[in-house]
Amino acid sequence: MATTSVLEVVMPQMGVSVSEGTITKWLKQVGDTVEADESLLEISTDKVDTEVPSPGTGVVQEILVPEGETVDVGTKLATIAPEGAAVTAPAEEPPPAPATQEAAREVEAASPAESPAPTAAAPPTPAPAADGSTDGKTFVSPVVAKIAAEHGVDPAQVQGTGRGGRVTKKDILGFIESGPPATVEEPAAAPAAPPPPAPAPPAPQAEERPAPAPAPRGEPAAAEPGETLEPVTAMRRGIAEHMRRSLDTAAHVTSAIEVDMSKVVAIRAKLKQEFQASYGVNPTYLSFVARAVVDTLRDYPWINGELRGDQIVTRNYVNLGFAVELADGKGLIVPVVKHAEGLNLLGIARSVTDVAQRARDKKLLPDDVQGGTFTITNPGGYGTFHGTPVISQPQAAILGTYAVVKRPWVVQDELGEDVIAIRPIMNLTLTYDHRLVDGALAGRFLRDLRARLESWGESDY
Repeated sequence: MATTSVLEVVMPQMGVSVSEGTITKWLKQVGDTVEADESLLEISTDKVDTEVPSPGTGVVQEILVPEGETVDVGTKLATIAPEGAAVTAPAEEPPPAPATQEAAREVEAASPAESPAPTAAAPPTPAPAADGSTDGKTFVSPVVAKIAAEHGVDPAQVQGTGRGGRVTKKDILGFIESGPPATVEEPAAAPAAPPPPAPAPPAPQAEERPAPAPAPRGEPAAAEPGETLEPVTAMRRGIAEHMRRSLDTAAHVTSAIEVDMSKVVAIRAKLKQEFQASYGVNPTYLSFVARAVVDTLRDYPWINGELRGDQIVTRNYVNLGFAVELADGKGLIVPVVKHAEGLNLLGIARSVTDVAQRARDKKLLPDDVQGGTFTITNPGGYGTFHGTPVISQPQAAILGTYAVVKRPWVVQDELGEDVIAIRPIMNLTLTYDHRLVDGALAGRFLRDLRARLESWGESDY
């Protein structure tokens, strides 16, 4: 139904822990017609990338926040007007007046002696509190406050690019990556010293190509010949921060085991046609592994747990995360299947298909990627046979599943003799936090998981 009045599009509340979002792409421009619930723009938060639908049918009257800007939840982003209403083109800054240009040239030409004397350094502002406040006058969002507190950064030192000079998440992350600007101190006057002796001529050295000077903070780096530069997306920055924090937090150790998937292959071949015809679901090897993982985690609560301060948290449920590739390998997200312990093989296969598709279609909400207790990543779909995944914090472990490959395998025949047979073999790796999980415990978990997969029967699904 077409709108009869102007509708406001605001930055949506994407979860209780999400306080701001970044406009990554406007899918409609000023003057474009948009239908109710049609995707209007794409946003990125520190949890998930998603599309924002139009609140009604009409014409995009004005766009108030450009791509790349981070704003708080509830900020007005655009307006949708009835068809035929006047639209507002994006405002452009007028060129500076001649007097302004002349003044700018005079400032550039000014000598250092004419520059004003530096003012005394202001006392440091106290670190931000959990609610984002600092000295009662400066405010930053909870996300920025958390990042600043984790890295010991005073937000008052950061040049804000948000509205009214507010420090955004992008500003604080850029400041942390670049480091604080160095302060220059005036050296004390020293007595004159005799001139040093003339230096000896330098020894001949091989000619080296000088390294390019780093770009100043806030300026793009220059591309060398043959290079292409592209900006770091909000998702890529979030992945980098999360992975680095995991390596800095957990003591990563990886153990591996080989699994004969013969029985799984046979049952999957029997079920595949039925599942696809009746339910539109493909029972992948990942679904079988996930079902066996849930059963095995019941006996290993620490592997399904976490360290929380000086407490060990265990659970009687399993929220299973699945790593999903996005944007041709340029993005990664881990949607979570909640309470997987209550799902059979068909239920898990359906859930995996659903969350993976919604992730690729940018239909996930932040709640869909939170609360995971154990994660599975499946690079084996591309033929890889081994890896060392990084744990998704604050979880204690992550399982890697790899390609099913036919290999020669030693088995026993009906007489109990060892013979060589061709078997479909899958490698599994478990990366675990050694602060909580020891190698023996991880080894027993992998042993029991292998036993479930190698003895899979029709009653197991």
